[in-house]
Amino acid sequence: MVHNVTLIRGDGTGPELAEASRRVLDATGVQFSWDIQEAGVDIMETAGTPLPPAVIESIRRNKVALKGPITTPIGTGFRSVNVALRKELDLYACLRPCKYYPGIRSKYEDVDLVIVRENTEDLYAGVEYDQFTEEAKSIIKMAGPGKIREDAAISIKPISASGSRRIIEFAFKYARENGRKKVSAVAKANIMKYTDGLFFRVGQEVAKEFPEIEYQEVLVDNMCMQLVQKPELYDVLVLPNLYGDILSDLCAGLVGGLGVAPGANIGDGIALFEPTHGSAPKYKGQNKVNPTALLLSGVLMLRHLKETEAADRLENAIAKVIKAGRDVTYDMKPDRNDPTAVGTSQMADAIIAAMG
Repeated sequence: MVHNVTLIRGDGTGPELAEASRRVLDATGVQFSWDIQEAGVDIMETAGTPLPPAVIESIRRNKVALKGPITTPIGTGFRSVNVALRKELDLYACLRPCKYYPGIRSKYEDVDLVIVRENTEDLYAGVEYDQFTEEAKSIIKMAGPGKIREDAAISIKPISASGSRRIIEFAFKYARENGRKKVSAVAKANIMKYTDGLFFRVGQEVAKEFPEIEYQEVLVDNMCMQLVQKPELYDVLVLPNLYGDILSDLCAGLVGGLGVAPGANIGDGIALFEPTHGSAPKYKGQNKVNPTALLLSGVLMLRHLKETEAADRLENAIAKVIKAGRDVTYDMKPDRNDPTAVGTSQMADAIIAAMG
């Protein structure tokens, strides 16, 4: 069977990471027909947009995409391409496994967590009003005297029952299908009783449909402490958008950082797989950056495509190369100035060789 997959090369170091990952995935023996698409800052001048319509059309057509990192300007510039893709394709579930592989420098070893983050609601809905606008003034007035300062900018936090249900159901189904034993819903319902309280109430309803899986609710501040103290107690975490964004980076830090953190954004019938790190434009073209996060995202893609045997072989090969510690990029060496560190392409070659 040939799998039609959209390959978005990204910008910055994205193209070299995408090429290394394409070679490794082809080496698994799984047959791919790659539909190569361009997006990001590198095409802004010629395309007039960082996200051409052809990219969206390709993903809708193929249903599966692998994406290199794309630059998101901070504070100014164009809107995040990553957020735009999730919105346009309704990729409501962000899946971020955080698993320790021996050989990675970390203070923790017994970590195997999965973050399930709601992708479309919460403060990331983008409903904001600048200070002193009529909309902001109206909200301040509606809140009542003394609730909001008159010079405040306003951001709206929508949490819906339907949006909460589908992400929590996704988390439970993922747990059931992958042999996970516990789902922990994480929010701040003691303070935000209507929004985060709704998220917990829906969690309680959904949990009744999955009696074989343990369910618990944890306040987000307490969960941060728990993860630092005893991450081995947790399994699948399901969170609203903002908390999921923050805790997924925290959990990545437990297992060695964003360089080894894969990700997937999944909707009904469409799935996009990408690393969780940025595009690192200062290293563009230097064949230097770590390909592990995108390769592990490729493992997630193989599992999504039901190519389980190939996924296992690739993950085992990645783990073998990391454990040996020889053919790895500079950031995975005990000394980052180690002259024996290899480049992006050479680490990909070692992983291909380790698959046999």
